[in-house]
Amino acid sequence: MQAGDWVSGEVRRLLVKRLVKEAGISEARASELIDMLGPDWSSLIREARNLQRGA
Repeated sequence: MQAGDWVSGEVRRLLVKRLVKEAGISEARASELIDMLGPDWSSLIREARNLQRGA
C-alpha cells in the first residue's frame, strides 16, 4: 500500500489538476507524486516544483 492509495477519486483529480496548473508537470507525474506522498499539498507542490526545475 502506498501513501496515496486512500486518496479518493475526486480528491485525486483535484490534486492532479492543481499540480499540473501550478507546477507545470504532467498528469502522470502528478499522479505518481500523490501515490508516493499522499495528499499533503506542501509536500506535493515542493516535489513537483523540484521535478520541473530538474526537467
